Amino acid sequence: EVQLVESGGGLVQAGGSLRLSCATSGFTFDDYTIGWFRQAPGKEREEVSYITTSDGRTYYADFVKGRFTISSDNAKNTVYLQMNSLKPEDTAVYYCVLGSDFGGSIKWYESDSRGQGTQVTVSS
Repeated sequence: EVQLVESGGGLVQAGGSLRLSCATSGFTFDDYTIGWFRQAPGKEREEVSYITTSDGRTYYADFVKGRFTISSDNAKNTVYLQMNSLKPEDTAVYYCVLGSDFGGSIKWYESDSRGQGTQVTVSS
C-alpha cells in the first residue's frame, strides 16, 4: 500500500522557517517523483516543488524560488521541504504526492497517493 505521511507544519511568524517532511512507503522510492502541493481555503491547489529522486532533479514554482528547498533522503524514503522567509500568503495545507516523470512531464497520482497534509500558518 502506497503511503505518504506529512509532518512538520505549524504556526510561524512572517520571515520564519519550517521544515516539512514526507515519509513514504509501499513503493520503490528511487523510481518516482515526489511533489509538494498546497491548498489554502477557497483557493485552487498549487504545485510548489518536486524532486525526481533517482537523479535529484528539482522544480520550484516562481513564488517559492529562492525561499524553499526540496531534498530527499533516499535511505529513509523521505522528502523534505525547507521553507525559509515565510510569508502570510504561504499559509495553506501542504501535502505530498507521488508522480512519474515522463521526460519532464509529470503525471501525478494524487487520488492514489495524496497524504493527509500538514497545516502551515504564517502570521504577519
